[in-house]
Amino acid sequence: MISDAKTAFLEKMGEVLDLQAAGALLAWDQEVYMPPKGAEARGKQLATLAALAHRLFVSDEMGALLGALENEDANDALLRETRHDFDQARKLPESFVARFAEAQSRAYHIWVKARETSDFSLFQPALETMVALNREKADLLGYAASPYDALLDEYERGMTAGVLSPLFGDLAAKLSVLVAALGDKAHPEIPWLDREWDVEAQWRLTLRVVEDLGFDLEAGRQDRSVHPFTTNFDLHDVRITTRLNPRDPFSALMGSIHECGHALYEQGFLESDRRTLLAQAPSLGIHESQSRLWENVVGRSEAFWNYCAPLFKRHFDGMDAIAPEAFYHAVNRVAPSLIRVEADECTYNLHIVLRFELERALIEGTLAVSDVPEAWNEKMRAYLGVQVPDDAHGCLQDIHWAHGCFGYFPTYALGNLVSVQLAEAAERALPGLWDDIRAGRFGALLGWLRENVHRHGR
Repeated sequence: MISDAKTAFLEKMGEVLDLQAAGALLAWDQEVYMPPKGAEARGKQLATLAALAHRLFVSDEMGALLGALENEDANDALLRETRHDFDQARKLPESFVARFAEAQSRAYHIWVKARETSDFSLFQPALETMVALNREKADLLGYAASPYDALLDEYERGMTAGVLSPLFGDLAAKLSVLVAALGDKAHPEIPWLDREWDVEAQWRLTLRVVEDLGFDLEAGRQDRSVHPFTTNFDLHDVRITTRLNPRDPFSALMGSIHECGHALYEQGFLESDRRTLLAQAPSLGIHESQSRLWENVVGRSEAFWNYCAPLFKRHFDGMDAIAPEAFYHAVNRVAPSLIRVEADECTYNLHIVLRFELERALIEGTLAVSDVPEAWNEKMRAYLGVQVPDDAHGCLQDIHWAHGCFGYFPTYALGNLVSVQLAEAAERALPGLWDDIRAGRFGALLGWLRENVHRHGR
């Protein structure tokens, strides 16, 4: 039987998560449907909800309930995770939480305009504010070596810049050699890609594929946004977005598969963990492993395109003569490119290393915000050998810094590494895995992930 103290604790924690979900819903609407003139009010609404959730979570009542329950069962996973978050949250004043949330909303809308006009100078003051707020946040949270570690710890607990630097340095050195070697190889011609691709047909194709992968559209939906993302308000209300490109049909498709991987994870938490902190991933690297597994290991496989090629042909005219292996070669073409979310899996990690180095320098104060475009462009030349034509294709392409999410980018590369480890384990457990995927049957893989990753939550 659940004690009165546990019942009160669960209800209080549920109220905190309800407020956070309401804030997440407003943030989702901000990026999908909200009219531009709603920005100022939305910033204040988000700040109010963030402050209320913070106040309720760090209250003396919550602390007393948590302490009493810990005396009863010190090994309870929910109590352990809640204690960690409670202690971290108590380091942040409510006024700071409200200021940060309002600045996030303001910076997002400025970023959208700056990206549209490819003008970093518009975004620079907002980015300076977000960098300053993140430095303040790091000081409040505390750190041993680098202020960046305090921010990184929010997304990948226990990880530090000191651990990442040699890992990423080694990864970048080896990938740069591989990319250069592949660049010297002759690529198959893909003339059929050079055309206009009906965006509504792309939309229908993406919906069909994510549903086939297992995304429950009765417990989720897909919409369109400037930058693809996933959010959830409950395991029965998970939202994904994608970005449609009339010149590239793979951009939306691979983006949808990527976000679907995140969404399948969110829909796979245990019912018994709803409205608790356990219905979350233990880290964003683990969360990213799910999206990259579905996007790269599955979505770029020859077996997948045996299933997907006929669907592709049914959605677009003039495709009858294109063989499945032609799609496979096209989606696996390795070529240094400007845009991270559209990068092939060989060059993708180089995009992440670049961002890690820049944002660490911003937080540690060795790079001025005004110098970001020049530093970005130089690293793109060094790592990928490409010339950045403008800010929209360079330092303004990602939404993360507008959201104030410093320390987030490294989780993408960590997720790539974990995704392949998980895929190898799944192959050992499921001898018929690739035959299933070739036939468009994804249930066995999803079931394995549900059992071995999803249901464990945080």
